[in-house]
Parts: sequence; structure tokens; C-alpha cells
Amino acid sequence: MRKADLVNSISEKTGVPKVDVLVAMEMFFKEVKNSLANGDNVYIRGFGSFVVKKRAKKIGRHIKNNTAIEIPEHYIPSFKPAKIFTDQVKENVTKLPE
Repeated sequence: MRKADLVNSISEKTGVPKVDVLVAMEMFFKEVKNSLANGDNVYIRGFGSFVVKKRAKKIGRHIKNNTAIEIPEHYIPSFKPAKIFTDQVKENVTKLPE
């Protein structure tokens, strides 16, 4: 499902115009990105958590030159689904035809 599909689905189910749904979604994404960029985690009960994870410094390999390079420690965004969310997906996906 793409963002446009989500907008259409939410608009049909709520009766809210597509433009308003799109604006709300864009603002949600923007707020999550800004919060993570500032080092703040976002917790949504029953859905999951958007968190910032710290990756430790490590040694990598430059494949063309076959030389070792140091990858400095850095932070990455991550999503951890809530247990309710995970259980619902497990329950419903196992019922899908193969």
C-alpha cells in the first residue's frame, strides 16, 4: 500500500477530504522526523515506537581497494511495533492464502 492508497482509504472511511487527510499525514511524518532529528523518541500506544538508535564505531572494508575503513559511531531511526500490533499481524498473516 502506498501513501496515496492510505489517503484514499482514510478519506473514504472518515468522509474527510483527501487534501485534508494528506496534509495531516504530511504533518505527522514531519513531526516524527523532527522529533527523531532532535533525539526525541515518539511513542504511540497500541501502534509502536519511533526511536533513535546509536550504532557503535566499527571497521568496514572498501571492496574496490580492499582496505579497512573506520565507520564512526552514528545514529539511525528505527521503528519498534507494539506487542498488540505484532500479535495482530501474526494472527492475520497466517490466515492469508499462499
